[in-house]
Amino acid sequence: MNRKALAGLILADLREKMVLLGGPRQVGKTTLALSLLGSKRMSPRHVGYLNWDYPPNRASLIRGELPVQQGLIVLDELHKYARWRNLLKGLYDHHKGEVSFLVAGSARLDHYRKGGDSLQGRYHYWRLHPFSLNEMTAKPGKKEVDLLLRFGGFPEPLTKSKDKFWRRWQVERVQRVVHDDLRDLEQIREISLIETLIDALPARVGSPLSIKRLKEDLQVAHETVERWIQILENLYHCFRILPYGYPKIRAVKKERKLYFWDWSQSPAGGPRFENLVASQLLKFCHRQEDEEGYRMELRYLRDTDKREIDFVVLRDKVPLFAVECKSGDSTPAPHLNYFKTRTPIPSFYQVHLGVRDYGSAERDVRVLPFHVFCRELNLP
Repeated sequence: MNRKALAGLILADLREKMVLLGGPRQVGKTTLALSLLGSKRMSPRHVGYLNWDYPPNRASLIRGELPVQQGLIVLDELHKYARWRNLLKGLYDHHKGEVSFLVAGSARLDHYRKGGDSLQGRYHYWRLHPFSLNEMTAKPGKKEVDLLLRFGGFPEPLTKSKDKFWRRWQVERVQRVVHDDLRDLEQIREISLIETLIDALPARVGSPLSIKRLKEDLQVAHETVERWIQILENLYHCFRILPYGYPKIRAVKKERKLYFWDWSQSPAGGPRFENLVASQLLKFCHRQEDEEGYRMELRYLRDTDKREIDFVVLRDKVPLFAVECKSGDSTPAPHLNYFKTRTPIPSFYQVHLGVRDYGSAERDVRVLPFHVFCRELNLP
């Protein structure tokens, strides 16, 4: 498993501006950053690596004492400092042309940079995702798909591939998100209710998410539930996708569907496979945005008669392709052809966990294994 391609892209951007690297906790940001520093042992003690959570590093940053002779400085978790934007702007403006800055954090840095003195125009933003099929091996197959479904794409549990370790890792990671990241970044008093919300979300993966039902279960206001879910999205715990409301069909337009960055949190079977596909397509969209500058959207299509396609990918508001998920390699669902004749979506895929591969994405519907889909579309 490697991220050499992404590392090369980030290094190229560092020659122009600083780079903000966001992503879920424990997804491998520090490891990637240390590899850019040339750290052979991947030790966080590298002189060019400064972590806000480490008090001596924190004091050095406040005083503006930096190892500029390194050429590249990695600042980790700096966003936990309330005035991090102004501090970073000052450091960057003072040392511009002398040193490059990579700023990593376990939250949406594009969200937590808002307010105060803007960093706009001084950085490129990248999002680090869990490992995907094409990052695991040159020719991924069913074995790699099974591993991803069972253990998720986060480096530690995927590498160890042990059920006991995976279970303990999941519990510990969620605890850190709730008790560390929430505490550091948000003023939330009802931590126990946030934990109850997190426990309730897996059963809702892949279905339109009803905030009304959640607010009744938690006995809090609608706005409160919406805010809590937005916070969990900002912390890369989950993500939601909007419906694709094409005007020539009676499409639903409001309720969003929810998925996890760690798809192994989803119930096993169909929901987990759908979450894996959603995560792979979101990674494709983010790579197109971060590398090429396109405006990408991942959506789903559902009409008032409850016909649904799991995913539609759009670039600059133009649909590129649609994807339906099936556990088995059955014939195409009838509603796919229904939507094909009524929408401008040019290509339709039905991905599955079996072996059959037939059809045409442009003429009718291409039915193919998930690993073949990832390879042929060259998904990151």
